[in-house]
Amino acid sequence: MQTKISKGLVLYNRNFRENDKLVKLFTETSGKRMFFVKHASQSKLASVIQPLTVAEFILKLNDSGLSYIDDYRDVAVFKQINDDIFTLSYATYVVSLADAAIDDNQYDPHLFAFLIKTLELMDQGLDYAILTNIFEIQILERFGVQLNFHECVFCHRTGLPFDFSFKYSGLLCPEHYHQDEKRSFLNPNIPYLLDRFQSLNFDELQSISVNDNLKKDLRQFLDALYDDYVGINLKSKKFIDDLGKWGDIMKS
Repeated sequence: MQTKISKGLVLYNRNFRENDKLVKLFTETSGKRMFFVKHASQSKLASVIQPLTVAEFILKLNDSGLSYIDDYRDVAVFKQINDDIFTLSYATYVVSLADAAIDDNQYDPHLFAFLIKTLELMDQGLDYAILTNIFEIQILERFGVQLNFHECVFCHRTGLPFDFSFKYSGLLCPEHYHQDEKRSFLNPNIPYLLDRFQSLNFDELQSISVNDNLKKDLRQFLDALYDDYVGINLKSKKFIDDLGKWGDIMKS
C-alpha cells in the first residue's frame, strides 16, 4: 500500500456488512477511489465521510483492492447547500455527473477543481440552475462529446441567430436552416448562452442574468443533448425533474 495526503470530496457512502461503510472519494491527486471504513458509526471518521464534505485526507491507497482512510484535517462543509433542498438537489446531480464522467483511479485535477469551484459558488448563493448548466456543457468532453456552439457548421460565420441541428451535430445559420428540416427551432439565445458557457470564466458569472422562461428552455435543450449524445440515467437527475413538479409547493 501507498500512503498519500490529498484533498478530497466525499461523493457518497453506503453500508457494507453490519456497521462498516464503503466511501467513495474524489481525490485531487489520485482520482476517484473506494475506501473501506470499519465500524463507521463509532469511527473518528463518522462525521467526515458524509457526502459533500471536503477535507485533506491521509490515505492508504491500494491499486488492487479497497483503500483506507487513516486520518483527516482541514474539514469544510457546504452549509448553505445542505440547508436548502433545491440547491442540494442540483449539487448532488453535479457530483453524480462528475462521478459518471471519468473512470475510477483516473487522475483529473482539472475536473476536481472545476467541481469544487462549482459547489463553492452554489454555497455562496449563485444561481444553482445556471451553474449546473455550465457544468453540464463543459463536462461533455469527458463523455467524448465535442460540440461547437460558436459558428455555423457550413459557412463558419459567427454572431448570427443560430439554431441547432442534431443531424449535423452543430449550429445552422439562417442561410442554412434548410439543410435540416428537423432542426431544433431554438430561441437564438440558447446557442448564444451555451457558447458563453463553454468557455466561461467563473469571474464573469456575475454578469449573466437568465429569466425563468429561458432557464426552462435551457434545461429542456440540455436534456435533449444528454439523451442523444451521452445517454446516462442518474437518479439525482430524476429527482431534479420531479422537484420541478412539486418543488413550488415547498417554496410557497
